[in-house]
Parts: sequence; C-alpha cells; structure tokens
Amino acid sequence: MNIEENLNNIKKEINIAEEKSGRKAGSVKLLAVSKFHPQESVIEAIKAGHFLFGENRVQEANSKFPQIKEEYKNISLHLIGSLQSNKVNKAVEIADCIESIDRCELLPKIENQCCKLNKNIKIFFEIHTGEESKSGFTDKGQLIKCLDSLANNEYPHIIPQGFMTMAPFTQDEKLIRKSFISLRELSEDMQKNYSHLKLDELSMGMSGDYKIAIEEGSTIVRIGTAIFGERNYN
Repeated sequence: MNIEENLNNIKKEINIAEEKSGRKAGSVKLLAVSKFHPQESVIEAIKAGHFLFGENRVQEANSKFPQIKEEYKNISLHLIGSLQSNKVNKAVEIADCIESIDRCELLPKIENQCCKLNKNIKIFFEIHTGEESKSGFTDKGQLIKCLDSLANNEYPHIIPQGFMTMAPFTQDEKLIRKSFISLRELSEDMQKNYSHLKLDELSMGMSGDYKIAIEEGSTIVRIGTAIFGERNYN
C-alpha cells in the first residue's frame, strides 16, 4: 500500500473533476479519513505532503492525533462522525473542526469547553439528505435556530464554515445527485439569509461519489479507503 501514490492519484482525479465541472483548480480540498488506520499511516500521509485529516470517533482520534499534532504543527483534524454530548469536551480539545453538528444542544456545550481552553473551533452543520439511518438536521427550523444564535454572537468561539451531508448508499446516481443538490441549495439559501456568517463550504462526497459531489459544488471530499487501503476493524 503506497499512501503517497494513492494521495497523488486521488488529487489528480479531483483536479480532473474540477476541470470537467468548470470549477477553479484547487477549489476542492481532500479530507483524508484515517479511521481504523494506525498513526503510522497518518504520518506517512503527512510526509507525502498531506495535512488535512478526518476521524469518525472521538476516542480513536484522541488515541492517535495529540501526539501527531505535537510533532506536526501544521496538520488539521476534522471530526466527521456523530458527536455524543459526553464526548464534546474531548472533541473540542483535539479537533480543529467538527463537521457533524446535528442539533442545537451541542453549541452551548462546545462554547463552554472552548471558553475553558481559550480556543476557537470551526463547525459544519450536518444535514440529513439520504438514508433513514444517517444523522443530521431534518428540521430546517432547528437549523435556523442554531444559525440565529451564531448570528447573534451567542457562541463567539464557534466559527461556522458551512454544511455537510452523506448521500444515500446506492448505485442510483439520481438519488446521490439529488442529495448533493439539496445541500447546495440549502447552503445558497442560508448564505443569503446570514450573509455575515461564513457558510460557503460544502463537505460532501466520499470514495464512491466524490466526482458527482464535485459537479454539484462540493468544496471538501472525504476519502479514506482509496488512500489508506482497506480498514482493519480489529
């Protein structure tokens, strides 16, 4: 498994997809998802010149990344898995961005921990656009409630970036595309309504559907297996 070669191949594919979609070169960032892969694999990716990583589980991220971040100061860690309330403090401590904000009750907890650590943290709002089992906001009113609180500067340490979703797990390209289009359209509406908040990032697209996501406006694609190989679940 040559992680450097895999990274280069994926980045080339992203560049081709950008060009085909009429997107500016470099407008899509690659989030290398390192869940179930060891520290050594992350370090290999860093040595290959990659600095943006994603982890699903707080506990696993905490077992790998504090030591890595101590040595490699310029890396950024995004948490992309569902966030339990009792894991908020540790999540804020280790992450630079939490992409999976799916309910308003997380915001005061995050703000409280940020205050204790004197730290700002970036967030994405996760929107449910796919399967029943996926997390994310389903109530637009609740999302607006969260955005109102940020617009009113109730949580000054929390820096919104945009929105995240997972497309349905299907071979039906129409359903996948519909998922991504709905997130883009929501993002466009929210940017009009909250013009002074930064909400222009779209985290959507994974190994099987990232080219479609890029066509529909994704700015971050989350890819793991194509970079690090099959996961070891033991």
